[in-house]
Amino acid sequence: MAQRRMFSKDITSSDLFVDMPASSQLLYFQLGMEADDEGFIGNAKMLSRAYGANNDDLKLLQAKGFIITFESGVTVVRDWKINNQIRKDRFKPTIYQNEKSLLSVSPTGSYQLGNHLATIWQPDDNHLGNHLATQYRIGKDSKGKVRLGKDSVVEKASNQPATNLGDISDYFQQEIGLLSPNQLEQLSDYLEIDDFEVDVIKRAIDKAANSAKRSFGYVNGILRGWKQNGIKTIAQVDEEQRKFVESKHISKNSTEDLHNVVDPDFGF
Repeated sequence: MAQRRMFSKDITSSDLFVDMPASSQLLYFQLGMEADDEGFIGNAKMLSRAYGANNDDLKLLQAKGFIITFESGVTVVRDWKINNQIRKDRFKPTIYQNEKSLLSVSPTGSYQLGNHLATIWQPDDNHLGNHLATQYRIGKDSKGKVRLGKDSVVEKASNQPATNLGDISDYFQQEIGLLSPNQLEQLSDYLEIDDFEVDVIKRAIDKAANSAKRSFGYVNGILRGWKQNGIKTIAQVDEEQRKFVESKHISKNSTEDLHNVVDPDFGF
């Protein structure tokens, strides 16, 4: 199975695509990363939950025509052949042959429901090189961050960051409540851009859940403060807490010492 995935800017820069919520757009990329070499995904609902999306995002992608969902639950990325051209020596046929038999390929290269088998076309290396000029590729840079850029070749990204985001989303909903797509995107930035550990974000959620301010705004305020102080790991959070407790202890002792040396009758 090929380990690279590409996304055509003709698809991802279209008004139809960019008008969708960020969570739906992100889910499209993640499904594209997880699909087999013919664009099929057997567990799209599970993946959407793992990536912190919801069933509405999946339904929106289907309604907008970016994916086709079969009665079996199998899903295919409709514009897979526009996005990806995989070399013969790396190509592995899909295991979902029954669903594939229900599809045909339109003149523009998109899958469509029909009674003609889709033609498997594999370009030579020269055609592949030309095709890349109009595509985005998604993956990780040398620091492990997900990057999306034009004409940059990167390897297939690990699904770990997305899995972490899904874990955080579930934890937030369990402890505080539902997240909006914009709020989820902000938490994603703490993970992907600011390099926060998952446990750091969970600690901020714990602090908010155990206070009277059970809200995303309070969680975000904690995380912003830690970011400004360069705190990104759970070890740094624990160290800050230790210093805070020590400073309170010292302050308390200093106050007690002051009462011991000053005549309380004077009120000092």
